[in-house]
Amino acid sequence: MTRFLMIALLLSLMTSCSKAQQPSTLAGKKILIVYLTRTKNTFAVAQMIQKNVGGTLLGLELVKPYPENYRQHVAQMVQENRDNYLPPLKTRVDMEKYDIVFVGFPTWDMKIPPPMKSFLKQYDLKGKTIAPFNTNAGYGVGSGFETVKEFCPDSKVLEGYSTTGGIERDGVLFVMKGEKETRTSAEVREWLQKIKVIH
Repeated sequence: MTRFLMIALLLSLMTSCSKAQQPSTLAGKKILIVYLTRTKNTFAVAQMIQKNVGGTLLGLELVKPYPENYRQHVAQMVQENRDNYLPPLKTRVDMEKYDIVFVGFPTWDMKIPPPMKSFLKQYDLKGKTIAPFNTNAGYGVGSGFETVKEFCPDSKVLEGYSTTGGIERDGVLFVMKGEKETRTSAEVREWLQKIKVIH
């Protein structure tokens, strides 16, 4: 009986070691985490992702930044959406270096922001794995994740992650602190496991 228990224990340990030594989904993969942020909430989520998967953080900057004034910003962005205008980006990246691209953005006008559309249009993402993430004012991602799929027809687009961030209209800006930060960080890790980016 003792011998049987020892063999069972040994087999259990071998199985555990085997699981621990399984290669990460990210083994040998180069990761880029691109984000657009206004109130820093999307940036905070980007940092949480980086903490779990490593990779390079890249914030999108425009050649001509949006107005600081919230109402002016919204008016300009709504007009850009109506005109299908893609604002030119100041940010540049060597996309050939990366295999997995996390794409983070806030919901604007229930859509993906025009600068992120500029990014998705500007670079060849064919054959790459795209993982979208989003912050919003409580109304959800809108058509954002669907737009990512539309702009990346030759990429593998994974299930996205979305969470509430600031509500600038009401003067609520950065919220990723305290309990909210802890909860979001746990959700981000669960999402990364769900899409099989990490174990």
